[in-house]
Amino acid sequence: MKTISIAAFLICIGILLGAFGAHALEERVTPERLDVWETATFYLLLNAVGLLALGIWDHTHNVLPKKLPILLISGIVLFSGSLFLLVALDIPPLGAITPLGGLALAGAWGWLGVTLWTNKES
Repeated sequence: MKTISIAAFLICIGILLGAFGAHALEERVTPERLDVWETATFYLLLNAVGLLALGIWDHTHNVLPKKLPILLISGIVLFSGSLFLLVALDIPPLGAITPLGGLALAGAWGWLGVTLWTNKES
């Protein structure tokens, strides 16, 4: 149930940050930076909804590796978090963290695919 709760909080945060970007940042940052903010919001919400689905599914099936949600959450924080900070603080080197988050996200979803592919009960 903690995975479901964390996913719900992340969805809430994604909605709030998306609204903040659409309404408060439009006049304050360049269109390119606003695109970066929108990308961060999109990936946050997409993966948070995926995490929610995983939590609900695992609650009934209990076949997922326990560390998989941690990797997914880490990817969300590193990927989207670094992009949000890059825009908010205007520190371009923060963009160097983003690929690590992308790798964590890809690794989590790949791990899920392998787990489900090789599990006869799923």
